[in-house]
Amino acid sequence: MDKDRAEGKVKDIAGSVERQAGEWTGDTETQAKGALKQAEGKVQNAWGKAKDAAKDTVKKNDEAQARPAEENAEADEEEAARLRREAS
Repeated sequence: MDKDRAEGKVKDIAGSVERQAGEWTGDTETQAKGALKQAEGKVQNAWGKAKDAAKDTVKKNDEAQARPAEENAEADEEEAARLRREAS
């Protein structure tokens, strides 16, 4: 897992707590700061996911180049099935 994913999740949670505290106390500035921190965390987490996906793609490409063509076709079918499961 990329460090941006972990750091982003922490910011997201901290922002959520700060935003909620602002709601409970009626402090709109704290609410806004919390919402901003939460949004920053979500963006950072998404960036980390994108980096992880890119790394996985490069790794799979490197592995595919080292396998015979028949094994690559089977691996492609398995990957397509995995992606369909994740999408649903």
